Amino acid sequence: MTPTIHLHRPSILPRLLIAAAVIGTCALAATMAYAGECPADKRVADGKGQPPGPNMPQGVTDVVRASTEIAKAPYNIKGRLFRLRELKMLPGAVVPWHSHDERPAMIYVVSGEVVEYASSCAVPIVHKAGDVAPETFGTSHWWKNTGGATAVLISVDLFPVEMKMDPHTM
Repeated sequence: MTPTIHLHRPSILPRLLIAAAVIGTCALAATMAYAGECPADKRVADGKGQPPGPNMPQGVTDVVRASTEIAKAPYNIKGRLFRLRELKMLPGAVVPWHSHDERPAMIYVVSGEVVEYASSCAVPIVHKAGDVAPETFGTSHWWKNTGGATAVLISVDLFPVEMKMDPHTM
């Protein structure tokens, strides 16, 4: 007697449930602001958001960890350094009001929580560990560590060496 072999076709139901979950998550994400970003309905013209804040750093250390000259081939970006810094903000620390019109940057929050007060956002923006904050033309802002722990940030920017800026310009 020959044994009967039953071929089992997997049910399509689990795949449909997964597809529905993915589509639902994407639809929800399309309507939300990303973590650490100004909510879409709170974005305003530059200068109409948060007012200028403190003009001196307080409780923050800034260490340049690496920089790369990019004026030479193959990059040919004259007058700029590609720079990476580590900032440590004690509880209550302040990164003073500054502009990114001349210096695009990105901030990665390694640990802790900080609040950004941006000139183009009607509300303060909370940044938590894992968030990335782009800082581009039209961004003027200041940051404060309102938490109870030291916040650690990594900043990468295109630092304008020809402008004779202080290398610790926030």
